[in-house]
Formats: sequence, C-alpha cells, structure tokens
Amino acid sequence: MRTVMDNVRAALAARKDKAPYPPWEDSEVVATGKLAQASLVDCFSANMRAVNGVVMRSVDEVARYLEEGRHLHGYCAPELAQAIGEKLLPSTTFSSRFDEARYDDYKFGITRATGAIAESGSIILNDRDTSCRLGALTPWVHVAVIESGSIHRTLGEAIAALGDDPNTIWVTGPSKTADVEGILIEGVHGPGVQIALIV
Repeated sequence: MRTVMDNVRAALAARKDKAPYPPWEDSEVVATGKLAQASLVDCFSANMRAVNGVVMRSVDEVARYLEEGRHLHGYCAPELAQAIGEKLLPSTTFSSRFDEARYDDYKFGITRATGAIAESGSIILNDRDTSCRLGALTPWVHVAVIESGSIHRTLGEAIAALGDDPNTIWVTGPSKTADVEGILIEGVHGPGVQIALIV
C-alpha cells in the first residue's frame, strides 16, 4: 500500500498547474429545470427517490408498508410512540426502548430526523433529535420522520444550520457500497430501505 501512495504523491507532485476548484454559489441548487423551481418538499422527494429512498406522507402508508413487507416488530422513538407507533396495524408491534443485545429482533426503526437537504435527497440525523442511533441504523427498514419546515434547499444551508451537535449523520438513500467488484449493493452497512415520512 505504501508503494501505491508513494506513486500517487510522486505523480501529483510532478503537476505544476493544478485545476482550480469550480466556482460555487450556495444559492444554486444542484437540481435543474422544474426541480430547481419546485417546493422544498417536492425537490427533496424527487431527489430522495433518485437515490432509491422511499417518500411517504402518512402514517397509514408506513403501516401498510411494514405489514406487507412482514416487518412486524421494531423500535419507535418514545416521542413518536403515540403519534406514529400506536397508529400502526395490530399485527405490528414496537418497543420504545432499544435493547442493544437484541438488535436483530428489530425489523424497523422509527426515529425523528433533524431535517433534510432538498438538493441531494439527504436526511439529517443527530444525537439531539434522534433518540437512538442504533434504532435508526441497524434495522433493515428505517423511517425518518421529517417536518416539512426543516428541509433545507442546499447543502450549504444545511451546514450553516448544523449547530453544535458533535454527532451528525447525513443519510442519502439506503446504505450502499460498491467495494466488491464495483457492484452496487444496498443494505450492507445500515438500512436496506430508507423511508422519509414527511409531516
């Protein structure tokens, strides 16, 4: 590995004129055409779907999805238990306390998101608003509950709004990797299904 990195450094050192960084206007949105003019919810939804995420607008949609997929037991953040957990179908059970020793028992996790980024379709999770990080990252299905007013248009706006929480995660679609043979596989290091429930 050292030889490879030495070769890379030597090749870069030989270049005298390096390309400048491209100009960046934070007010510009990566999405173009109709999406650039769309509402934040519509822009986020389109970009979330583009990265294989799922967008839902009601608890009923979530309840039907969980039952149809046989994701019948999971974690629901305590602050969402009454508004969402108790409205799931009778076949679906949940716990508001995540037992780390039994992480495989949770087929879904429902947690609050801090916000979202419209231009990339990303969900923002942090320790202040996400009651249990394992409840968001270990189940096969993660439902992030996002308030429509917390969607930022650009990456720059989201960075400016980060605050001082030291643990922030940006989730862009289901977990994925292409490390093996360049083949894209989803659900390897985290949820295989990422749902954004916009309220």
